[in-house]
Amino acid sequence: MAEKLAIIKERLQSVTSEADPFFQECLLDERKGVAKLVATFRREQAKKEALLVQLEAMKYYENEARAKGFQVIAGIDEVGRGPLAGPVVAAAVVLPADFDVVGVNDSKQLNEAKRDQLYDTILEKALAVGIGVKSHEVIDNVNIYEATKLAMAEAIDSLAIKPDFCLIDAMPLKHCEQELSLIKGDSKSVSIAAASIVAKVTRDRMMASFDEEFPGYGFAKNMGYGTKAHLDGLEKQGVCPIHRLTFAPVKNIFLGTKS
Repeated sequence: MAEKLAIIKERLQSVTSEADPFFQECLLDERKGVAKLVATFRREQAKKEALLVQLEAMKYYENEARAKGFQVIAGIDEVGRGPLAGPVVAAAVVLPADFDVVGVNDSKQLNEAKRDQLYDTILEKALAVGIGVKSHEVIDNVNIYEATKLAMAEAIDSLAIKPDFCLIDAMPLKHCEQELSLIKGDSKSVSIAAASIVAKVTRDRMMASFDEEFPGYGFAKNMGYGTKAHLDGLEKQGVCPIHRLTFAPVKNIFLGTKS
């Protein structure tokens, strides 16, 4: 008697190769339902293989650094340069050479659920993680570019182990013994991508907390960016204590309330 489709579906979940005897049996099964399960299995396997290829490609710069004798390689990225409110947050992440978690990519390419899942995995598997946070006040005092560099430096300095090579997204930092700045580094380096996820999740959770403290601007959804809901909140309520007063249109509204 042929196995039920539900049982076949469950058994296929533990199959890792088309060479598996059970998969070969499925190929001989003429039922349409089984053919659909086989097609689904092949699609999922293709996705997994593509992610493995992506992971290996994103280890290129880390592998190059190790080949030159560097041992502690940190990826650094930031989030929050563009918002009208809240801090800029940077993360530094040191991954082991055998890091094998697929799907780690630029945080902007991932949905919230996937970011949260990878965030937990990265914290579990990383050799070290450092966070740097610079408030709206620092941003207003020194400008967003300098505040971002300060946050990145703080993230590196807070690592439990000192890196001897740093991979940095976009901007030269001049804070490490050796460093390489990569344009769109969060899609080229697994370490930078991991840092982008840690920084993004950290800041998003901070903004969700700020939303409870300062309601009416939609911080939990817009993360401080200038969405319609945020701008409407500014028009109705004026600025709140975490707004960046040197950023337009916050600056204009703030000056308007003072005049």
